[in-house]
Amino acid sequence: MSRVGKSIINIPGGVSVDVSKGNFVTVKGSKGTLSKQMDADMKISVEDGVLTVDRPTDQKRHREVHGLTRALINNMVNGVSSGFSKTLELIGVGYRVANTGNLLEMTIGFAHPVYFVLPEEVKVTTKMEKGENPTIILESFDKQLLGQICAKIRAYRKPEPYKGKGIKFQGEILRRKAGKTASKK
Repeated sequence: MSRVGKSIINIPGGVSVDVSKGNFVTVKGSKGTLSKQMDADMKISVEDGVLTVDRPTDQKRHREVHGLTRALINNMVNGVSSGFSKTLELIGVGYRVANTGNLLEMTIGFAHPVYFVLPEEVKVTTKMEKGENPTIILESFDKQLLGQICAKIRAYRKPEPYKGKGIKFQGEILRRKAGKTASKK
């Protein structure tokens, strides 16, 4: 049995989980509301503030979807109760970042600034402090959307392996290459 799939989900206070016909799961909390269609074969039950996901058989497909279904519902419950946050760092000479509402303006080595409009579900704050790299802090209750937005922002200038310049996640470890060495004999 799946170790992830068989573990229970404790539903915190202030969060309501509704499972409709065909396993359409709706989770409401203080941060927002998330809905997702889960696999129709999985048995999702909510009793006394505890959510469990069971699979009908031991078929390969059921084993594959069991842990995934539980993880998706757990991320929905955690998102609407506490939310998720990711921090991106801009590393490079002259790299700058600013935001006006949900419009993100980045100066990342191109001839023109890059503008990125964020969806309403994502809140952004930027930091530009002397002596530190500019940072972008993104917060949302939808983990999937947050990861997708971070990937799109990072795709503008991925970190390169020689000097490490680019947009990277805070705490991310980059593999660095040595580069050329001039040798005279």
